[in-house]
Amino acid sequence: MGARATIARVKRSAVAVRQAAARERVAIIGLVFGSRRRVTIDSSLDELARLVSAAGGVVVSRTVQVRQKADPALFIGRGRAELIARAFATTNDECAGDPPGEVDLVVVDDELTPVQLRNLEAALARRVVDRTQLILDIFAKRARTREGRLQVELAQLRYLLPRAVGHGKRLSRLGGGIGTRGPGETKLETDRRRIRNRIGRLSGELELVCERRDRTRSRRRKQLNPTVALVGYTNAGKSTVFNRLTSGGSETSDAFFVTLDPLVRSLKLPGRRLVLLSDTVGFIERLPHALIAAFRATLEEVVGADLLIHVVDVSHPDWGARMKSVSHVLEEIGASDRPVQLLFNKSDRLDRFEMRQLRVRCGDAIIASAHTGDGHARLVQAIQQRLDRYSCRARLTFDSDSRQTREDILSLYRYGCVRDHLLLGGQEVVDVEAPEHVIERLRHYVTMT
Repeated sequence: MGARATIARVKRSAVAVRQAAARERVAIIGLVFGSRRRVTIDSSLDELARLVSAAGGVVVSRTVQVRQKADPALFIGRGRAELIARAFATTNDECAGDPPGEVDLVVVDDELTPVQLRNLEAALARRVVDRTQLILDIFAKRARTREGRLQVELAQLRYLLPRAVGHGKRLSRLGGGIGTRGPGETKLETDRRRIRNRIGRLSGELELVCERRDRTRSRRRKQLNPTVALVGYTNAGKSTVFNRLTSGGSETSDAFFVTLDPLVRSLKLPGRRLVLLSDTVGFIERLPHALIAAFRATLEEVVGADLLIHVVDVSHPDWGARMKSVSHVLEEIGASDRPVQLLFNKSDRLDRFEMRQLRVRCGDAIIASAHTGDGHARLVQAIQQRLDRYSCRARLTFDSDSRQTREDILSLYRYGCVRDHLLLGGQEVVDVEAPEHVIERLRHYVTMT
């Protein structure tokens, strides 16, 4: 038995070695210019390395250059590009065959112009992708549903359109590594008209998706269900929070962009009040505009929510900057006016000193750990209190005893707090405190507010 176990371990190790060898070797490049600081770019490159890993690559080198501004032709300086190219050539000469140090791909931690992309590839003699294309590639890898694949393909085509003309050779390589997943060669013709036609067809299909989601949200509104959406930086722990609250089965992983399609489950609050909780796609610094536009149908779940739970990974050293990035994306999608409850997650990873500092800074935020369950009860209570805060008092008078009337009265008990319920001269008078949208739905019964 021991020999068999040893053989099995050896086989697993051999498979792992082959998989590691098959991963693309990536050099990442960052530039300090303008208001960017060295500390900021180092943190950004750490994140870029995780994005490369999520895309299936392994980072073998990183380069940082300090300049007053980005070079319009190459992004980095021409001298630095020549140094990097010589380093690549030296590595290849010293390591024949399939060298462990050879670089297959260069990833730049910014969005490149078509000219910069073309010139940098020529200067380095390597495939080059920028941060935007890398993120799009990860989305293409993670997309599971038809809707998700449509949204990712539309974002990729919008990104590639200005880069398509005159780059037939480059586009013909699609389908062979990081930055090449998604639409495929037949859908990325170098002719602008054909690409625009494909974009038009995808946009039309996604419009139907938007209409379907609008109808679904309208049905929820008619059922008077308050909606709560989890938002936050990618890998902040939103799906773990979602599963802790609802037992909803959302996929969790210590990787970026695991959740692309929103998942909605019911959450029962104290007093049997029912709300709908949605797990949404994670945000990231410099989230590509093409993705924001393509994922409009998904992000409207956030825009239409009655309450947003902003999940923050406080174990990350730069969690304050990540909070600002999420707030910026919320502004971009038109959700900055939504009520927000802060949830400081992953507190189990902090030491005592860090916890004391966090408590000083937290304000009305909830400190919790979705992994251990600490703070779960406080979060549920906060959701109820925040929803109640946006409630209003009203008196409703019901004349008939029809089935619809009974359902409307029942909804007041289900989604609000009934203060008084009287039978006066054949009429039922209900004093209630309920969410504004519930009262608005039953406005024709209201006799006093």
